[in-house]
Amino acid sequence: MASEQIFSNAKIVLPDRVIEGSVVIRDGMISQLDDSSTAKGVDFEGDYLIAGLVELHTDHLEAHYLPRPGVRWNMQAALLAHDAQIATSGITTVFDCLRVGMQYDDFEPGEVRTMADTILTMQTEDRLRSEHFLHLRCEVSSPQALAEFATFDDHEDVRLVSLMDHAPGQRQFQSIDQYELYFKTKKGLSDEEFKRFVRYRISESKKYSEPHRREIAEKCWTRGISLASHDDATIEHVQEAIRDHVRIAEFPTSVEAAAASIENGMSVLMGAPNVVRGRSHSGNVSARELAAAGHLQILSSDYVPSSMLHAPFVLAEEVDSISLPQALALVTDEPAKAVGLDDRGRIETGRRADFVRVRKDQGPPVVRSVWRQGIRVA
Repeated sequence: MASEQIFSNAKIVLPDRVIEGSVVIRDGMISQLDDSSTAKGVDFEGDYLIAGLVELHTDHLEAHYLPRPGVRWNMQAALLAHDAQIATSGITTVFDCLRVGMQYDDFEPGEVRTMADTILTMQTEDRLRSEHFLHLRCEVSSPQALAEFATFDDHEDVRLVSLMDHAPGQRQFQSIDQYELYFKTKKGLSDEEFKRFVRYRISESKKYSEPHRREIAEKCWTRGISLASHDDATIEHVQEAIRDHVRIAEFPTSVEAAAASIENGMSVLMGAPNVVRGRSHSGNVSARELAAAGHLQILSSDYVPSSMLHAPFVLAEEVDSISLPQALALVTDEPAKAVGLDDRGRIETGRRADFVRVRKDQGPPVVRSVWRQGIRVA
């Protein structure tokens, strides 16, 4: 016998409008939508019913695993804490970012692959609330990038790969002042140590970035893995992305790069914290500016999970040309489409019953309940 649930008296956010009514769920799928009120089922009391959020880029797992310098938390416990925060933020599908080739950070060799295996095992054992996939952030300027990327050749949950070059003078760090803040101040380097570090990173970028970018892009194209560029700043960067069959332009740093990416069929992804704060934390282009110009398709929570739900409501309130359904599509339908997940991301019959109940009065929106495939997870 098929299991059935009814959610009623809800403001249901559809792709093109908001209706007041009810939704019927059968066996974890959306079976029926009704724009009339009914006394049956769970009474939403006028709260919003939106599709579960689809998160393509979050670094937040690292903060749970490495909570302090030199401190490693139990990996399973860190993943459970991360998963709980993701789910209670309304995110039902998450792409966990894992580092490849970033030997300047705190991870030890093989540790990132162990983390990936832990995610897969715990998901297989049904110990996680949200559905997890892997997003490999590949530092192409690193000598270790290809070898570390190869350790994931057999991992079934790698669905997204981003190509990055964080060397000084490149992309995000076109200004040496920005680079100094991230690496000299953060790592406590002396002036001479910082100068040596900058020279070394520039030489690595010149030697490795181009061949590593091409080889990783080719492997992703062969395996059917969605590819993202990272911090594109110029038309030349966009042309590289076109050559490499990139589908997502992550965090372009200029209006020029964002517009060119859109014109060439890519989806532009920006950080939801940028929208909430009204500006980039690193001094680059405003996501609100890109949204108002029609140059934004996807938002990710990046480093603040709750921002992913907060940002669409900010856009709907602050940008005249963006409705609430359009704003919420940036965190539901658009990211799902960009990575080929056509079974979720919008409320319509035949899709997965991934839902979030949201109350919006004064201040940020409040997540009241979360369901994944009709099962309440938060």
